Amino acid sequence: MSFELRTERLLLRRPRPTDVRPLHERRNDPDVQRLQDWTLPFPLERCESIITAVIAEPEPLDDRGWMITIADADDTQVLGDLFVKLGWGGRAAEVGYTLARGHWGSGYAVEAVTELVRWLFEDRGVHRLVGQLHPDNIASAQVLERTGFRFEGHTRDSFWLGDENSDDWLYGMTRPDWEAWISRPRAHPASVRLIEIDAANQHAVRRLAVHKSQDRLVAPVVASMADALFPEIIDGAPVVPWMRAVEADDELAGFVMIAEVTEAHPEPYLWRLLVDRCHQRRGIGERIIDLLVDELRPTGATTLMTSWVEGRGSPRGFYERLGFTVTGVVIDGEIEARLTFPKGPGA
Repeated sequence: MSFELRTERLLLRRPRPTDVRPLHERRNDPDVQRLQDWTLPFPLERCESIITAVIAEPEPLDDRGWMITIADADDTQVLGDLFVKLGWGGRAAEVGYTLARGHWGSGYAVEAVTELVRWLFEDRGVHRLVGQLHPDNIASAQVLERTGFRFEGHTRDSFWLGDENSDDWLYGMTRPDWEAWISRPRAHPASVRLIEIDAANQHAVRRLAVHKSQDRLVAPVVASMADALFPEIIDGAPVVPWMRAVEADDELAGFVMIAEVTEAHPEPYLWRLLVDRCHQRRGIGERIIDLLVDELRPTGATTLMTSWVEGRGSPRGFYERLGFTVTGVVIDGEIEARLTFPKGPGA
């Protein structure tokens, strides 16, 4: 059976004997192996056995792992591999992926997994996909999230590798999930509005959520509402929250909350900014900042403070691109920054 899938930059194909050496190199790279499910050293003979077994099976079989080679579009270089394991008579599948270290950060993993997911749902008739990973493997979590997988659970001390065990993050996606994901709006919205949160929309607003890998960077809406109900005391006075939902083309897409200017707090502070996972990468965050500046100017404010957590996926680049400047102050481990409003027309 011939198997070949193509994307803009990649060829996904069945392995060949010449793929043994690249597989051996990947499996023995400590940076690649870290947080993966094999131990070092990884014998050449085992790589040969894996490739031989997959070559002998023209298609994935129930309860048997099947590997797909990720090559460049011209099939001149092996970049990594994909893993598929069917179950329940082909109605479900587990997926995995590994890239050689030299190809990290290129978007190849997302491109390859996106096409694998399409093939499994459309061509193989699979109904549900799953993926699991070490909670510290944020890069891998981002691959699943950007291809439409949803976080479904965190199991404790559940995966053993030799004598060591670790927690697992579990991700899943059904075909309806995938259909909703690929049909989500992706273009920059024609309109973005800040709207009041009331009894009619508050339940929908609370359901807005970021990806699991972003939880350490962005508090959930319900936590922000609790913080607003019991505001923090700073410089001897409670901060005063001002919150709004965000609509993009008349669809709920985000949440924003600032600490207002008071006698005790003379500078407004961007307390929370959240764009729902299904509306990210549409330029909505930038529009929210513009709307906040428009809201704050009439109050006499000329600056806006915020802070962020560093690490993979940090919003630092987003804020600095918009003109926020790091102040050098670190508050509870967060980097503080200030936006000075550009002068308005006629100023």
